Amino acid sequence: MSPRQITVLGECVADAFAEPGSTSNELALRVLPGGGPANTAVALARLGTAARFLARLSGDVFGRLFRGHLEASGVDLSNAVAAAEPSTLAVAELDARGQAAFSFHAQNTADWQWTAEELARVDLSESACVHTGSLALVRQPGAAVVEDFLAAAAPGATISIDPNVRPLLVHPDVYRARLAHWCRLADVLRLSEDDLELLLPDTPPEQACDIWHAAGARLVVITRGADGVLASLDGERVEVPAVPVNVVDTVGAGDSFTAGLLHHLGARGLLGGRLTRLRLDEVAEACRFAVQVAALTCSVAGPNPPWRDQLPQLAATDRV
Repeated sequence: MSPRQITVLGECVADAFAEPGSTSNELALRVLPGGGPANTAVALARLGTAARFLARLSGDVFGRLFRGHLEASGVDLSNAVAAAEPSTLAVAELDARGQAAFSFHAQNTADWQWTAEELARVDLSESACVHTGSLALVRQPGAAVVEDFLAAAAPGATISIDPNVRPLLVHPDVYRARLAHWCRLADVLRLSEDDLELLLPDTPPEQACDIWHAAGARLVVITRGADGVLASLDGERVEVPAVPVNVVDTVGAGDSFTAGLLHHLGARGLLGGRLTRLRLDEVAEACRFAVQVAALTCSVAGPNPPWRDQLPQLAATDRV
């Protein structure tokens, strides 16, 4: 069986949720550790996968919060860089449906300063999969270094990418310009319906899957919120319904889905290469598990993915 460790690379962001203050001229911020890649690493570790997080963690108050949160969830930080730069801050305002609109404070912060020397120290011999995405792939100067790292990792590990488009920070054209290259690197491309609309406006999901297959991605998974999931494996499709849940907010739900998908595939020894043995029914089973993980994340405030024992159907769907 392939090694089961999953290595995640990317940012850890301080998610500050705006709340009314005690007076009319005051605004309170409730700060939680977040960031797409960090959320995915936490969710993987809580599900029981050996998860290593490659991050550049500041020594400031937010960086100390990140480190404590990741370590408490069981994430391996042995290759995390102690960064001199400040942490990235995102301020979220929730609408009536629990959807978050973000404003970012990310100029010259720690997350985007990767160097080739820092990543050259990473041993991937025990990693079945390398997952990345979001801003780490598009924010310079580190983005090109991250792409080179993925290319070097690909011969021995499954590559998973989640574009997680953030148009307030980076114009979608930057993502579009790199997406075909990412598909050549990636075995798994996971994105939301919002990402799809930003990357390929007015394109039916099935057509988008075929475009990304042609560019090189074997497994494309599009999450559609309450409408469930469309997964396409080399053009073979399956739809998986969402799990009904009382939504508190949707922050981190997509990251938790990705973690559930990769955890399920990894637990069955299906990661570690180009997914050549993967069947569509196995994709469907992994997606059914992943929507449970995402649903539980939506049922609580903030990016707070569930622990293994919180999934009511885990014993039936996640045996190895």
